[in-house]
Amino acid sequence: MRPAPYSLTATEAVEAIASGQLSSVDLVKSCLARIAETDGAIHAWAYLDPDAALAQASEADRIRKAGLAMGPLHGAPVGLKDIIDTRDMPTQRGTSIYSGRQTDTDGRIVEHLREAGAVIMGKTVTTELAFVHANETRNPHNPDHSPGGSSSGSAAAVAAQHVPLAIGTQTNGSVIRPASFCGTFGFKPTRGVISRTGILQTSVSLDQVGCFGRSLADVALLTDAISGADQRDPCSFTHARPNMGAGAVADAPVPPHLAWFDLPFNDRLSDEARDGLGAVLDLLGSQVSRMTAADTLSNLVAVQARIHEYEICQHLAATFDAHWDDLSDTLKPIVTRGRQISKAEYEDALSVKASAEEFFANLFTEFDAIIAPAAAGEAPLFGVGTGDPIFCTLWTLAGLPCVTLPLLVGANELPIGVQLIGPAEKDDRLLRTARWLQMQLAQAD
Repeated sequence: MRPAPYSLTATEAVEAIASGQLSSVDLVKSCLARIAETDGAIHAWAYLDPDAALAQASEADRIRKAGLAMGPLHGAPVGLKDIIDTRDMPTQRGTSIYSGRQTDTDGRIVEHLREAGAVIMGKTVTTELAFVHANETRNPHNPDHSPGGSSSGSAAAVAAQHVPLAIGTQTNGSVIRPASFCGTFGFKPTRGVISRTGILQTSVSLDQVGCFGRSLADVALLTDAISGADQRDPCSFTHARPNMGAGAVADAPVPPHLAWFDLPFNDRLSDEARDGLGAVLDLLGSQVSRMTAADTLSNLVAVQARIHEYEICQHLAATFDAHWDDLSDTLKPIVTRGRQISKAEYEDALSVKASAEEFFANLFTEFDAIIAPAAAGEAPLFGVGTGDPIFCTLWTLAGLPCVTLPLLVGANELPIGVQLIGPAEKDDRLLRTARWLQMQLAQAD
């Protein structure tokens, strides 16, 4: 039997549509049926307009049949985190404060998606203002558990096979951690690869865009499609970007040399995560150098928090002032603390951030990648938070490319990811190393 269209990877779906073996309309209908069947328990979607999705798919099919140019995502459905502006859908940012909010323009990455031929299915649920307070989304593997945050709905929608691709953002651990919890591939490229124009800004220094998919090729395909320079984004760079798609299918010319850091907070790992990662490290043997981290490295966690909390209080000052009573009790103490950070303390944190970037640049002259946990373990129970982001904090602070692979399983049969971190602007090499790791583990099975 042929697989249901909704179960195809993005790469498979795009190839099938381009060859005429599958129509975009049939693919979108299959995804919509899957959503109707399962989203009552998962709540991955903040906004969904089936008629609009089918209209986009019908136009994609018309373009193909007319022999017109097709983009790299032609006819493929994509979910957008509900902090990304769209001119034809509300962007409500996970809070009643912005209920019904509508913009006249698309975010820059939405423009890229439309040009690439993607079908924008709708908006996926985010935590409140893309920060710490959870919304209603549940983990598709077990709805008693959290999908992680803040890109909760994007991770859940891909894991539940609602869409083959979704976009999220990461200011601390908001792509890699939910990808780990939900058992998808998650990829956050180097800061500056993808524009943030038209996306809720919580930290100009730290906000980054990332992707969820069902394979390395999928997240590479989506990242390539939405990458590009943008003079409106102060972190966007103007020179050429790595070819993610080429990296995701390339063979490593020599076995990569990986680094593992014994960090003080590694004691937060669950037994299953610790044992699983230990088994991976043992299998890789001499390809991994185990290193004791200096205190200054683990101190970067506090540096990230200071920058994030100071900047969100600056960017959203008007919202916090006008709608204080509408904020969650989870967010209010963080805002109160952030308002007490002085400009001098903030500027000192930015200086330490720059030093961290230099440290990692030097480190990667010796190593191809860092191997690390993607999260502390399995997804926590729903209602007790969205999980500890600490295993993403250092790399996000430094703006490094990160990818998580769904390789491990915990005691509750929930997924646990393994994270690889690469040198800045060498994202293609990171994806090549990730492919090598997948092949090594597959050969060992």
